[in-house]
Amino acid sequence: MTQTFKLLLSASAAAVLATSAIADVKIGFIGSLSSDTGLSTLRGAEIAIEELNAAGGIMGGQKITMVTADTQEDVTEGIKAYEYLAETEEVDFIISGSIDDVSLGWLPRMQEYRIPTLDTWTSYIGIIDMVVEDPEGMAPYFMNIASDEALATLYISFGADVLKAKMGFESVVVLAEDTAFGGAITGLVTEALAPVAGIEVKDIITYDIGTVDFAPIFAKAEASGADFIYQVSSVNSQVVSSQYVKLQVPMAMTGVNVSALGMEYWEDTGGAGGGISTLSPVPSVGFELDPVSQGFVDTYQAKYDSRPVVPHFNGFNAYHGVKQAMAAAEAAGSFEAAAWAAEMEKQDLVLEKDGKLWLRYAFWGKDEVEEVTGRTYPHNARFDLTAPYEDAQPSMVVVQWNEDGSVGVVYPFEFATQDFTLPSWVPSK
Repeated sequence: MTQTFKLLLSASAAAVLATSAIADVKIGFIGSLSSDTGLSTLRGAEIAIEELNAAGGIMGGQKITMVTADTQEDVTEGIKAYEYLAETEEVDFIISGSIDDVSLGWLPRMQEYRIPTLDTWTSYIGIIDMVVEDPEGMAPYFMNIASDEALATLYISFGADVLKAKMGFESVVVLAEDTAFGGAITGLVTEALAPVAGIEVKDIITYDIGTVDFAPIFAKAEASGADFIYQVSSVNSQVVSSQYVKLQVPMAMTGVNVSALGMEYWEDTGGAGGGISTLSPVPSVGFELDPVSQGFVDTYQAKYDSRPVVPHFNGFNAYHGVKQAMAAAEAAGSFEAAAWAAEMEKQDLVLEKDGKLWLRYAFWGKDEVEEVTGRTYPHNARFDLTAPYEDAQPSMVVVQWNEDGSVGVVYPFEFATQDFTLPSWVPSK
């Protein structure tokens, strides 16, 4: 074999290898690599990718690889992370486990780079409003969790059906962290709680996420004369939870407590988490699972032995969402933003339990009007706000941790596994 032929052969082989490498589909993960939230999304995506590759890959046998970018739950780091995935890694698709403030930070980059992106944790309704106002610019963006307006609507129903009708509560004090998430939920709850559920908002107390001593804040809440506390906390929420229990605050506390969404909550609060109830996207802790979702959990627990021992809801969102995103690319023939988005809008996965719709991973269309709120939710996960839940699962459920460390769903009643109860130290009305 001549030297020239050898060189030509080597160059040809290198070209084939390069073409093969380029042909691979590259997914970028953006989120915290040290939080239960971020790891839930990352691991859900990893399992989905493994299963897709084992089935032959996508688009003619292309294998899927994944690279990660750590946001550290910081807005500036989140922007850098998105830029890294877009410019250095040149990813085809991004799966996000970012918190709301971080997603808001990198959204302008998504609009610039036009990379198909799926948010599995962020629920800020303002982002869906952006999709409504700028459908072309926001075409690559999808959120497969019910937005916080739907969350607040579910809470209003819980307030009317349980807190007022069953518990006799007439007034509330809102205790909310100073974040975009805290502000959004506070606004939605206060605007609807009084007129719809008939519960008066006595006061709104906003606190810094770095707060470590909640005694003065709880004292102020008690002095408001309200019947119960509505907590809004997505950062360091195990601190406010454990202090609520240790201080034996004589008021029920419900609301949105992100630390209570994972099975590590009891350990993180040192066993001082009983009585706390929180809204949670589904599947939640204490939520019964359909066979497909249970199979995902079984695979997850066989693969990972560190926390979170059970993926948060966004882990399920990532697992199903990656598969739907890849199916959309297969149907579109590429990840070109407009073509991919048109196919992503058609994705619809219905999961049943005992012959009944249990979970549904689908998206609202551009012109579909949700009957309860009277508005559109394009590119937002489809949810149902009225029982019986025949079109989709409820936007959220309410779960409650008990003083023995167990946890169950208390609302909606169709999904409940236990009754809502007051902590032992809180006097009944």
